[in-house]
Amino acid sequence: MNKHSGFSAIRSLDYVILLCHDLAKMKAFYARLFAFQIEEDFPDRMIFFRVGTLFLGLRKRGRAYDGPDVPPSSASIQISFRVPPADVDLAYDRLVERSLDVIEPPTNQDWTHRTLFFRDPENNIIEIFADIHPRETLAEPSGVHQIVE
Repeated sequence: MNKHSGFSAIRSLDYVILLCHDLAKMKAFYARLFAFQIEEDFPDRMIFFRVGTLFLGLRKRGRAYDGPDVPPSSASIQISFRVPPADVDLAYDRLVERSLDVIEPPTNQDWTHRTLFFRDPENNIIEIFADIHPRETLAEPSGVHQIVE
């Protein structure tokens, strides 16, 4: 048996699909805020946006195996998008201009990321992050990343 068969043959993540109650509202949010290229659009069922080499899909809930609805104030998933460091703050400015609710403003984390957290219309958590140098982390780092001189 080939050692690269089945699950061991996986080499990439090609797409992620968010299950949605209000597909039109979610489509408008992701299309307007992010301006991702629409790759495929199946009206009232599903849409795929191209995000670099990955596809972000939005699919209307309704299949038997979709499971129970998520409580309105709960997140189903967190998705993260990497940007250059200055763009974390530019993204924050754009959210503020649009009066969108920010969970956590731009923050230098002690795991060498500058992050911004907010929610989409169905409460999924969106993170915009950039890699930063360990010298830019929090004043009292956790010890996960330490500078050795």
